[in-house]
Amino acid sequence: MRAREGSSMNRALISVWNKEGVEQFARSLWEAGVQIISSGGTAMFLSKASIPVIPVEDVTGFPEMLDGRVKTLHPKIHGAILARRANPSDMETVKVHGIVPIDVVAVNLYPFVRMLEDGVVGDDLLEYIDIGGPTLLRAAAKNYKDVLVVCDPADYDEVAQHVAAGGNVDMKLRQRLATKVFDVISDYDRSIASWLASAQPS
Repeated sequence: MRAREGSSMNRALISVWNKEGVEQFARSLWEAGVQIISSGGTAMFLSKASIPVIPVEDVTGFPEMLDGRVKTLHPKIHGAILARRANPSDMETVKVHGIVPIDVVAVNLYPFVRMLEDGVVGDDLLEYIDIGGPTLLRAAAKNYKDVLVVCDPADYDEVAQHVAAGGNVDMKLRQRLATKVFDVISDYDRSIASWLASAQPS
């Protein structure tokens, strides 16, 4: 399905650990004509729900590697998020490199705190330190004037409604969603730093 004529939202990247509400959210975007890019478990989850997805590796030309540690860390993803739509140089650069802008980023993070509370320790806990997720969120939040960023399933309905209405989202909502991202990442990193400071070296 192609983006609806007149819509300012053409592509979304969805990569979530917490799948709550994501099926309906992705379906709403797809029904509004938005292409869905996804990775790993999220791509499989949405595909099983009969929602067409473009695998991240089809965009980047690289497979997932290092046991999933590297999936979305690629210029064809981050260039697509960070390109400033009103900047002719940015838009020429992405065009030259075959990069298609991404307009919506929906990501939530590996559950580091929950795993810590559940007693996971050492190298096993290290695997729950999210790298790609915060990077995607920070990029999208930095470019909030052009990219809708969603880190909380509680915001799915509101964002989906705006996309379905044509994607014209006021700057107040964009800024609020971006602010939430930096709050979430700040808390996440603080929890990791606190654990590292108190953990026995191994």
